[in-house]
Amino acid sequence: MLIKRGGGFKDNDVTPYDVYLNRRAFIVGAAATVLAPNLGEAAAPPAGQALAATPNPAYKLDDSPTPLKDVTSYNNFYEFGVNKEDPARLAGTLKTRPWTVKVEGLCAKPKAFDIDEILRMAPLEERIYSLRCVEAWSMVIPWIGFPLATLLKRAEPTSQARYVEFTTLLDPEQFPGQKKGLFNFASLEWPYSEGLRLDEALHPLTLLTVGLYGQVLPNQNGAPIRVVVPWKYGFKSAKSIVRIRLVDQEPKTAWNTTAPQEYGFYSNVNPTVDHPRWSQATERRIGEFRRRKTLMFNGYQDQVASLYAGMDLRKLY
Repeated sequence: MLIKRGGGFKDNDVTPYDVYLNRRAFIVGAAATVLAPNLGEAAAPPAGQALAATPNPAYKLDDSPTPLKDVTSYNNFYEFGVNKEDPARLAGTLKTRPWTVKVEGLCAKPKAFDIDEILRMAPLEERIYSLRCVEAWSMVIPWIGFPLATLLKRAEPTSQARYVEFTTLLDPEQFPGQKKGLFNFASLEWPYSEGLRLDEALHPLTLLTVGLYGQVLPNQNGAPIRVVVPWKYGFKSAKSIVRIRLVDQEPKTAWNTTAPQEYGFYSNVNPTVDHPRWSQATERRIGEFRRRKTLMFNGYQDQVASLYAGMDLRKLY
């Protein structure tokens, strides 16, 4: 994921919500007529429910947000399939109520939080981040949430806690991509897991996210709750989280376990470190033809570079 900071954007740069719903209904309806082999008909995801949040002026971009139709129809979410259109087409299988997130491990007050309790935990704010995927494409998204630190501090991490592990729901009936061999794909090790150092997780940029674009987080974008770590590549921002565990050792993560030669634990946006199969020096914003220069830490170097002082970021990629 990439993040940039800059000037604001105009209200008329954002697709109106009612226009989005009408267009989305058409797209979803059309997609439902084309069924993937051996999958059967999947229920279309429901229309988004409005979610109020206060825009945070500290997080703005010069660029206009990516249209909502692209944000919700071009996704990486392998639990629903490997193609970019699979999540939007199949996301109706995911049921986001009831939903519980367990916070456990090296903490004084472990607890299972109901999603609605989390929604009441702190004022919701809107932050506009640029999300960069390792395949060298990106989007600008108005996310809704609050700092992950708010939740973690409720659990009171002990002095032994050094890392935070995130685990996504494991349920092949709700996530058809978790069914072995269904997509003829060398499957990840389910459930999906990700991790951060504790100081990264407590950084004010790290957002516990429950919505986007003025609405409740759509299923295909990680409902009902995910993290967004804007200075890292997109796969670091775990979706549909059911467990957050505080640990003392670097946790195993899904992509690092599957392909350690391609995906490191840190996965900071670093244009000087290429993926083995493509360059990371430039990116293509969805909806644009021209490529743009990739910024170190996705443009947040001033805010997060101190976290990695003295580290070799080419080796610890």
